[in-house]
Amino acid sequence: MSMGYLVAENAPVVWRGLMVMKALQQLLHEVDWGGLDVLVMDLPPGTGDTQLTISQQVKLDGAIIVSTPQDIALKDAVKGINMFKKVDVPVLGMIQNMSVFTCPHCSKPTHIFGSEGVSRECANHGVNFLGDIPLHASICNDADRGKPTVVAEPESPRGKAFMEIAEKLKDQLRIR
Repeated sequence: MSMGYLVAENAPVVWRGLMVMKALQQLLHEVDWGGLDVLVMDLPPGTGDTQLTISQQVKLDGAIIVSTPQDIALKDAVKGINMFKKVDVPVLGMIQNMSVFTCPHCSKPTHIFGSEGVSRECANHGVNFLGDIPLHASICNDADRGKPTVVAEPESPRGKAFMEIAEKLKDQLRIR
């Protein structure tokens, strides 16, 4: 389910306050999710209406913070950690996205956004480091085709990176 289904294809989602709360209410309580073990909600960065509404209306088992390792992105990530702690939502951990780019021609790894930012903030805030997701064109291509990397390329390093993170979360949430 996606907010994209609720607006025209090229229309921006410029909702605030009551509109956000109503849409979230419908997504959370009126969609037949079936028998889920886990519901993952991909939220925009920040600590606004969306995050607060969800944390107030749903009993959350935890939040996962995803950030690139660059300082400017980490500022928002830390605000997210602090907000979820303030509203008593456990922070299950952080994921370092776009952690490394490996040149397809020479195989040289390059840390475009830095390399240790997320692990440093995990240590600073007592949060688990869940893993690294590399910057790779196939992840984008897989998403555009509607096929998650763990399905499209399960044995690739990037597919394995996603699965290792999922296993850590499964263990934390005690899912069979």
